[in-house]
Amino acid sequence: MIPFMMDPLSHALTGAAIKQMGFRRKAALGVLLLSSLAPDFDYVTRFWGMDTFLRYHRGITHGVLALVVVPLVIAFIFGFKKGFVYYFSLSLLGYGTHLCMDLTNQYGTRILAPLDWEQYSLDLSFIVDPYIIIGLLVCVVLGRRFRKKASLIAAVTLLLLVSYFGMRYYLHNRAEDFLRANLDANTYKMCPLPNDFLRWWFVARSGDEFITGFADLFTRRVCVQERYVNNLKDPYVMRSKTDKVVESFLYFAKYPHAEVKSEGGNVVVVWRELAYSFRAGEHFATKVFFDKNGRIVKSEFSF
Repeated sequence: MIPFMMDPLSHALTGAAIKQMGFRRKAALGVLLLSSLAPDFDYVTRFWGMDTFLRYHRGITHGVLALVVVPLVIAFIFGFKKGFVYYFSLSLLGYGTHLCMDLTNQYGTRILAPLDWEQYSLDLSFIVDPYIIIGLLVCVVLGRRFRKKASLIAAVTLLLLVSYFGMRYYLHNRAEDFLRANLDANTYKMCPLPNDFLRWWFVARSGDEFITGFADLFTRRVCVQERYVNNLKDPYVMRSKTDKVVESFLYFAKYPHAEVKSEGGNVVVVWRELAYSFRAGEHFATKVFFDKNGRIVKSEFSF
């Protein structure tokens, strides 16, 4: 759960850093913080269960319609009497920056919702990037310590942030080119690893087989971790797809794989999102439990 608890921190710090760029009106900080965090108001869906959160997080609140509507609402609240255009522009900047930052990691964002519900991601950084958080935190602290140079500090920080993503984009493409030259497959997905730059997790697909592993630019090696054969025609796998938790999981997952196991004499179907399978244990996974008569007893999702 930690990634989803910490992610708003990077967005809040981004809003505070943008404020240092010279926006001096009294409500500017409040508007930027609110608009920078507003897309994640869909966290409220967690009250209806983790599977519901999985289905709707980074959905409509992260789409182009919300990008226009929510800043209009924020501008109306703060600038009804004076400064509507100013606060709309400010909230549009904060909201848009949030969506752009979310696009950089591999979780997936339905940026074109409700026109298009496809997930898009640049796969440049992990869900939580400590280097981004530390850099923005230093910017805010130094900005408060050296108020006369706050605008310069913020400008340099935001420029470095853009350069950081540019560097990761370059390394992402280098890693994919290296993988393509050393592994024959039909499709390739490169996934960033936490606190790593030269080593990338990959999911490749060749026919009915998924191949996962690491592409290491430092050692110049491709290490295949696992090979998964598609078993979607298994009767237990097919039956598990009728479960609402699995339905939400499959709505989210781009590279799902199901495995049939036996636990305590009963059958369990475990669905995994292979893009996160480098993590030890069962993360981004859904388990469906069947009784001895082949009926679904319960299901659960774990981050």
